[in-house]
Amino acid sequence: MGCHRSGTNLLYDMLLSSGGFAIYRGYLPIYKILIPRFGSMSSRSHREKILGTFLRSKGFRRTGLDAEPLSTRILNECRNGGDFIRVVMDSVARSQGAPRWAVYDPDNVVRVARVKRDLPNALFVHIIRDGRDIALSLKKMGGFAPLPWDRNRTESLVATALYWQWMVRKGRAGGRKFPADYIEVRYEDLITNPREVLGKLGGFIDHDLDYDRIQRASLGRLSETNSSFREEGRGETLNPLGRWKERLAHADVAAIEATVGDCLRENGYELSLPDAERRLRLRHLWMRGVYRTLLDSKMWLRLNTPVGRLANMSALELEEEPARLAESLRS
Repeated sequence: MGCHRSGTNLLYDMLLSSGGFAIYRGYLPIYKILIPRFGSMSSRSHREKILGTFLRSKGFRRTGLDAEPLSTRILNECRNGGDFIRVVMDSVARSQGAPRWAVYDPDNVVRVARVKRDLPNALFVHIIRDGRDIALSLKKMGGFAPLPWDRNRTESLVATALYWQWMVRKGRAGGRKFPADYIEVRYEDLITNPREVLGKLGGFIDHDLDYDRIQRASLGRLSETNSSFREEGRGETLNPLGRWKERLAHADVAAIEATVGDCLRENGYELSLPDAERRLRLRHLWMRGVYRTLLDSKMWLRLNTPVGRLANMSALELEEEPARLAESLRS
């Protein structure tokens, strides 16, 4: 888990490439989309709606599972999002003869306590990347939409950096509640010193993360880059570290460091400009309060009010509902 563009895909594929993990490249947005959209899984009617939607999703298609036995387990065993994840992933692991599984979902970084409540044995791996590189990459990918009046280049970058700060601090706050079951990995350390980082991570999850074996397997993003700048590589190796130093204007760096500099320092990132060049403008101080309140409010509304029913399901890549499935669920 971690802010989007932090290397979550890369680290997940390293785990899968190590051997012993179920290979699953799907998406299980039970907390982000399905429960907000259809309601708590404590209700059978809600479970039926969640199940019917999931069985039409790309995430289900990628499990390789037969729908009928999985449906029976979900309807009979699941009472919360953790049950859903456990049932699906246990089934995937059993079908592959794998002893364990891992779930990739960057957004779990803002719901650590809820996942831990639902999955008491969960271990959390939080990958953190320099917020200046995140702001640059997310802006290029369109991964975060600032408020309409913050869409010039500098304000858009500042807003995106504030989103990074919000996600990182949410994850760290959640992790402090379960220190024995939470670990942080710095993206830059993973890139520059993978053996040491994977050795430490392997100890935490009690799994042999042999770097040479991982390199030989090279699943997913280990063999195909996910860089937002991949079209510029033209077959050459792209250096993902410190790209902001070359691509952000001085004024952009000054604005970002003035606004989220404390969070950068908290996570071991040195600021590049002296105090005199990164004075916090009144507008950026205002943005700090507005975006924190906005992001907190959106998350609360999605979880606790009918607003969640408006959750966008496009990420599920749904197929048309099979008639036989619809009839079996109704009966």
